[in-house]
Amino acid sequence: MFTSLLPVHLGVRAHLWLHPRRCCPPGPSVFSCWPQSERINITDLATVKASNFQLDRKTRFVIHGFIDDGNSGWPTDMCKKMFKVEKVNCICVDWEHGAWTEYTQAVHNTRVVGAEIAFFVQGLSTELGYGPENVHLIGHSLGAQLAAEAGRRLGGQVGRITGLDPAQPCFEGTPEEVRLDPSDAMFVDVIHTDSASIIPFLSLGIRQKVGHLDFYPNGGKEMPGCQKNILSTIIDINGIWQGVQDFVACSHLRSYKYYSSSILNPDGFLGYPCASYEQFQEGGCFPCPAGGCPKMGHYADQFQGKTSAVGQTFFLNTGSSGNFTSWRYRVSVTLAGTKKVRGSIRIALYGSNGNSKQYQIFKGSLQPDATHMHDIDVDLNIGKVQKVKFLWNNNVINLFRPKLGASRITVQGGEDRTEYNFCSNNTVQEDALQTLYPC
Repeated sequence: MFTSLLPVHLGVRAHLWLHPRRCCPPGPSVFSCWPQSERINITDLATVKASNFQLDRKTRFVIHGFIDDGNSGWPTDMCKKMFKVEKVNCICVDWEHGAWTEYTQAVHNTRVVGAEIAFFVQGLSTELGYGPENVHLIGHSLGAQLAAEAGRRLGGQVGRITGLDPAQPCFEGTPEEVRLDPSDAMFVDVIHTDSASIIPFLSLGIRQKVGHLDFYPNGGKEMPGCQKNILSTIIDINGIWQGVQDFVACSHLRSYKYYSSSILNPDGFLGYPCASYEQFQEGGCFPCPAGGCPKMGHYADQFQGKTSAVGQTFFLNTGSSGNFTSWRYRVSVTLAGTKKVRGSIRIALYGSNGNSKQYQIFKGSLQPDATHMHDIDVDLNIGKVQKVKFLWNNNVINLFRPKLGASRITVQGGEDRTEYNFCSNNTVQEDALQTLYPC
């Protein structure tokens, strides 16, 4: 039998990170100090009044999940990135004493920690006049369900809750009062990254839609650069998390990595409204509609239609490493030549901000005057497309050395739907580059 631990036993700590101040060392140089934190007690508002908490700024709480802590690692890194783009009160909630236990016990402990956060936010309102609409709760895994508990206790008056792959075990399919749902805050956005079952009906992240905006990057099941490992398929729900690190829970952890990257790369995580990931991959949900596409992550609240409905579903692809950003383009290639051959065609985009690698557009029968279309995900924003390079090959020795080319290539951006057209009258031999310019 599991029961929630008392607050005194959980020992919840909160670290208020301070915006870097200007430091003037001896000499003419001026530089910014590293951000520092001060500890506050979320059950004692006197510690808040004595701190550098700023009433004229938005407050973002960063809440870790199971077998994690909030005093180092990704929560503090996230706060530091926020300071580069905004002035904000960033508070890392550290409930490691309640998180480093058997999973089902940790689930019970979220109720207590959620109540403490709700008490803190309510106190800010009643004693300091700081409205809950200025509060943003960001929670990973169990931390997302913990944020939901706080939001529910505050009557959904919190400004925003962001669920970073909310925990699935003990929550999937449960009533709204138990798990994260859109009524927990004025705006709820969710990033799903690990909803693929590692054993039947059990995954680390929740699959069902639980927010106003639900993002499913790469389909929401398994992230590029991650691979499910048979060693992680432990049936005991209390043992499933043991040893969970990048190797086992890589996809689960990507949710907070995507969010953290989005702070400094707001345009690199555009979500496209779509009924399914399969339809998205087949090109059925491109480009963005007239109302635009939301940005997954930190800037999701800028989307005009963010609360027009609940359970709005968005898909996108991400990179497999680095900052994980990706920009989607639709490429249409019309072929030129005199003979039909078999092979593949590839293109590379050259823009005002940089150049892309080569992407395969089509493989099969290459027939003159035929048009082939394909959506590609580029790992950088190339800016205004200035030219396109075309390449074909079939890896077969052909004594007649046939020539093939692209007479027209159209490139369309996903966000602004701008089309770029490029033309050429040339044809080239296999493995020779053809350059097309605007027409």
